Amino acid sequence: MSGKKVFHVQTVLGLVDVNELGRTLTHEHVSATVAEKPEVFYRPAPDNVASLPSFNDKTITLENAGIVRQYPYSNVFNMAFQDSFSHQAVVEDLKIFKNSGGGTIVENTCPGIGRNVEFMVHASKAAGLHIIAGTGFYVKEAYRGHEALLGSSVEELAKTIRTDLTEGCPEKPEVKCGVIAEVGSGWPISVFEKRAIQATAIVQAELGCGASFHPGRDSGAPEEIARIYLEAGGAKDKAVLSHLDRTLHTKEDLLSFAETGFYCQYDLFGQETSLYQLNNQVDMPSDAERVNRIKWLVEDGRADKITVAHDIHTKHRLLNYGGHGYAHILLNVVPQMRVKGLSDDVINGILIRNPRTWLGVDPNYQPKAITLL
Repeated sequence: MSGKKVFHVQTVLGLVDVNELGRTLTHEHVSATVAEKPEVFYRPAPDNVASLPSFNDKTITLENAGIVRQYPYSNVFNMAFQDSFSHQAVVEDLKIFKNSGGGTIVENTCPGIGRNVEFMVHASKAAGLHIIAGTGFYVKEAYRGHEALLGSSVEELAKTIRTDLTEGCPEKPEVKCGVIAEVGSGWPISVFEKRAIQATAIVQAELGCGASFHPGRDSGAPEEIARIYLEAGGAKDKAVLSHLDRTLHTKEDLLSFAETGFYCQYDLFGQETSLYQLNNQVDMPSDAERVNRIKWLVEDGRADKITVAHDIHTKHRLLNYGGHGYAHILLNVVPQMRVKGLSDDVINGILIRNPRTWLGVDPNYQPKAITLL
């Protein structure tokens, strides 16, 4: 026996050696209550669009797919990502991801936006791939009406996260989470959201697991999240900052944030519509621009701090509804990366080695007790 350390990660079907994960999408959803959280996600379409009969059809067809793509958060059928239609389409899509060389999905739906562990187990078995469930707390608006939760202490929030990771999910106790994700905040960061970030840091330090953060839609949000998390004792090399596509737009801002030591995540691949409904002051970059920004990091010597995904959470992005699907990065973006000069070694690092390092837990990890001042 070699005595080599085997790092592992908890999937919905049990512990897995991280070397078995393969190509990994680090920020996806297979089920979420997007439609049921209008205060978080819904945005009205312009009157002339909303009045089009086809736009309000209770399906997505050739007649309305283009309009839905422009205004995805205005069509309730499209936003319903917790129904039988989306679940069937998701499973078929995941099979294509698997057959295209994919290995693992990191599912970022935490409690509050419809985590569905039962469906994750089904999808993992049906598609023959690994799914890692997330825990944590999303943006404050997702818990409107839950005043007791919003008033919870850091310790109480940490207890919930810890339980999901070490004992099992309340809705399916035999399944444990394997990552703290996605931990959401708006801008400015609310008191509740700050406590959730601090609770994440505490549990991360105790367990040595990975954590991922959803920033508010402001260029100052990523560094503020990093500051709160690091000051609370979280490890920089186990933290991912999501959605940099729509948050940091200049080379200077991106490389400045990269100095925190966090993983820089581009997870909106496949969104090729410049109109960004959730912040219409931002031009959503194209996939080509995303790859260019990834190149900035590679050229700065940070190829080992990049992760990628699609953040699929609406029907129109699934293949069955005319979208790009979970295999889009493998089928379409990887060739584009090569054309733009990224080596296969760098690409394999982004898709395999970096997720493996972020997610893997050292079996000899020594817990760090954190006490907030």
